[in-house]
Amino acid sequence: MKNRFIKSVIVTIFFLSIWHSGFSQKNTAFQNGEELLFKVSYGFFDAAEAKMVVNKEISTINDIPTYKIDVYGQTLGVFKLFYVKDNWGSYIDTAKMIPYNSYRHIEEGRYRKHERVTFDHKKKNAHVKLYDRDNQNIIDSKDYPIPSQVQDIVSGFYFLRTLDFKKYKPGDTIHLVGFFDKEIYNVKLIFKRKEKIETSLGKFESYVLVPIVPKNKLFRGDHPVTVWVSDDQNKIPLRIKAKLMIGSLDMEIMEAKNLRNN
Repeated sequence: MKNRFIKSVIVTIFFLSIWHSGFSQKNTAFQNGEELLFKVSYGFFDAAEAKMVVNKEISTINDIPTYKIDVYGQTLGVFKLFYVKDNWGSYIDTAKMIPYNSYRHIEEGRYRKHERVTFDHKKKNAHVKLYDRDNQNIIDSKDYPIPSQVQDIVSGFYFLRTLDFKKYKPGDTIHLVGFFDKEIYNVKLIFKRKEKIETSLGKFESYVLVPIVPKNKLFRGDHPVTVWVSDDQNKIPLRIKAKLMIGSLDMEIMEAKNLRNN
């Protein structure tokens, strides 16, 4: 139970870090070959690490150029007793920054889940296929209605980095919409302030963002999640903090390789 709890928190935090404007976005923040490494801490323990990798080569989906991006997560230290090794991925339109295909490969102890989603933004449909334990045969498939140009959990994380934060002022509210785990999520995000913080990569001026999270049994407080994004051309997610019902969970950038803007 504990490993799934930690994973659900990490996924929720990642998802609450994205939003959608409905327009094409020009990407000047990241490039092929970029790698970001995050440490995930639960209380005083280093619970897990997450690695985000943009493939070195451009892929094509229906002759459309796409970024292939993978997110890898695994438990660390004492939390290895609750084995978690996951991979989320997405193929993202290089011009529109929307997903065409996404996938999840989940390993948690003896539990396995393999899922692939095909997005048809014109028909506003997401086709979800669930595979068997060995990721060989389809055991279920279903279509779900989605808003046009909806984001998935990985594409949204990178879509965030294409936005012009300078146009927002403290108190502005930004609307989020995304498709994850067969559901549509609509969340509001408040632009709070700018703040200088220190990380393993050095000191950064950053934008501070706070999602408005509905009351639930996972988080505590009125504004339990806070996100820091670097105020530079790379717009790196630097730090994410979440107040849980029991303890707190922090994600912080540890390494950044092959950044587009030096």
